[in-house]
Amino acid sequence: MSNDARAEHFRHAYTKDKRELLTRLARIEGQVRGIRRLVDEEAYCLDVLQQVDAMTAATDQVALLLVEDHISGCLTHAIETGEGPAYTDEVMTVVRRMMGRRGRR
Repeated sequence: MSNDARAEHFRHAYTKDKRELLTRLARIEGQVRGIRRLVDEEAYCLDVLQQVDAMTAATDQVALLLVEDHISGCLTHAIETGEGPAYTDEVMTVVRRMMGRRGRR
């Protein structure tokens, strides 16, 4: 298959996990609503923080799934079509930003 034909039929790699991603995101939305309710009800600080931690872990899982899919699909496709270095730089920029965000306000 030529590069043009391959590019024409290319789909983002996460589409294979779309249902799982949407399910996880819906769960995260519910967690956010729960945290909002806890704050509105002036719940104990540590109870709120535990829920924030659970939500953070859930969003990290979504990010990890997306990164895995991007590397196994989009980046692999880019390498096959000769665009690997630019895509590698792009994914590393995003990963560095994600990791560097921890601990900052």
